[in-house]
Amino acid sequence: MRSQLSNEEVLRATGASLIHGNHLRILRDAQENYPAWEEAIQGARKSIHIEMYIIHNDKSGRHFRDLLAAKAREGVKVRVIYDWFGSLSLWGGWMWKPLREAGGEVRVANPPRMSSFLGWFSRDHRKLITIDRAQAFISGLCIGDAWMGNPEKKIPPWRDTGVEICGPAVADVEAAFAAAWKLAGGFIPPEELPRREDLSKAGSVSLRIVPASPDTTGIYRLDLMLAATVRQTLWLTDAYFIATSPYIQALRAAALGGVDVRLLVPHGSDIQWVADFSRTMYRSLLEAGVRVFEWNGSMVHAKTAVADGRWARVGSTNLNISSWIGNWELDVVIEDEDLAQEMSEMFLEDLARATEIVISRRNKVRLIQPLSQRKRSGVVKGSGRRVLSGITRIGSALNAAVTGKRILSRAESSSLLKFGMFICFLTFVAFYFPRMISYTVGGLLGWTGFFILVKALRLRYGNQDEEAENIEPKEKASSDKGPS
Repeated sequence: MRSQLSNEEVLRATGASLIHGNHLRILRDAQENYPAWEEAIQGARKSIHIEMYIIHNDKSGRHFRDLLAAKAREGVKVRVIYDWFGSLSLWGGWMWKPLREAGGEVRVANPPRMSSFLGWFSRDHRKLITIDRAQAFISGLCIGDAWMGNPEKKIPPWRDTGVEICGPAVADVEAAFAAAWKLAGGFIPPEELPRREDLSKAGSVSLRIVPASPDTTGIYRLDLMLAATVRQTLWLTDAYFIATSPYIQALRAAALGGVDVRLLVPHGSDIQWVADFSRTMYRSLLEAGVRVFEWNGSMVHAKTAVADGRWARVGSTNLNISSWIGNWELDVVIEDEDLAQEMSEMFLEDLARATEIVISRRNKVRLIQPLSQRKRSGVVKGSGRRVLSGITRIGSALNAAVTGKRILSRAESSSLLKFGMFICFLTFVAFYFPRMISYTVGGLLGWTGFFILVKALRLRYGNQDEEAENIEPKEKASSDKGPS
């Protein structure tokens, strides 16, 4: 990446400057992340900050809650933010009673409220932990049993990736948390927030901390720029791939230009309609030479990228419009050849547990092969599981057991059939039950009108200082940039 994009160009795209002198450790799955989190929490002496999209009220969630409560009783300042929608299982807040009684603070991110008509659709999708203003964890993992799996029921753990960071970059992670804490109605005294110059160098890794909000599109701009400038390889892992047309075209252009572009996505998903929708995008990518793989395990939940063997990204941002422009996200962008090589090797190991999607010869489109005669590293030897998406007129002819490839046959028809049936169902309802449609539209219009009236009355008769205070955190979050 250094030869294609200058530091100034990346800074303008992301709002995040390059921070030198850090130590970074890549952590795979909950078996490596959770013990590292637990050890760090148990060793905390000053503060523990957690911002998490999902914290389930299950064995894993209660275990971490009890760890936090124990530290709060020792006098450690414990602050937790969880997303109200992602953590619906915590409705009522009873799970947090032990932590609050121990002196910890818990806040809910962006709950529904009248002051923001549609703003509550944006989610705090970040996954971060900071310890004693000196150590940080950024990942795609949330806190829940799904990430651990269930050996007794033969349910494998989810595949996910996180990182541990020590060094000056921790100051940027703390600043991102402080901005989110303020949005949730809290306040962290400035003296509790470290500055980069206050933190000693811990290693030789250069990286950027990119905190995204609904007001920014830093990772989206970076992803587009990278796809346009990458020269050799661009390997992506994504849990909920519903890319925009510009990004699809950027990947296609890179592949047509000779770049080895590979995409690893789930075969089965906890949100299955997303996986089905993703499959409708395969054909366009495959025809351009992008290689698409589906994970054979229970769920791949990681959000990672590695390019040209010297650039990598790990964090919470999925390759979809919700993450790119709708949510609060947090990612670390790494510019280090050794770590990028480690990420590349991990990606190839993942492909060994995935199966490649190809287009059937019967559809008069060639099987996807490596672009040029590069070394065929990472070609999978996966299972022969039937793909659920493909082309309407082509029969399913699976050969994964022999070649490690799945034929793109009925996959697209399966996904498109579901969406087509849904649209036809809505049409049927509109014709034969028009009141149902009119009541729905009327309810939405009434809600809109009521919201506008409330907003107008608040602006006319409300406290202007209070309105300004409600707006200030968003502006601060934006300026700080320059994230199941």
